Parts: sequence; C-alpha cells; structure tokens
Amino acid sequence: MEVDFIFKIAGVGLIIAVINTVLTRSGREEQAMLSTIAGVIVVLMMIVPELAELFDTIKSLFDL
Repeated sequence: MEVDFIFKIAGVGLIIAVINTVLTRSGREEQAMLSTIAGVIVVLMMIVPELAELFDTIKSLFDL
C-alpha cells in the first residue's frame, strides 16, 4: 500500500468532517449524516480493490 493511498483516504475524511460540521451547525443533521455515510461508502470503494489484491497475494503465497 502506498503512502499516496493513505493521504487520499485522509483527504476524504477531512473533507467529510468539514461538510459534517458545517451541516450540523446549520441545523441540517439529516444531510450531515448522509454526507458521512457517503464518505464511508467512497472510502470503502477505494479500499475494496486493495483488499482483493491482498487476498490474491495471500492465495498465491499459500498456493490455494
């Protein structure tokens, strides 16, 4: 896993935190929760290919 990938995830987290704070302070808690859920989904979509690569590596390592 590259350091660039970790910075991308941290960037998404910072952006979502700012959006969440702004929406919560303006009284839009529902939209804040939806933006947080959207951020989690985006990060999960970024992580899934990396996990697939990890499982392929483990499978080839143990000759499964």
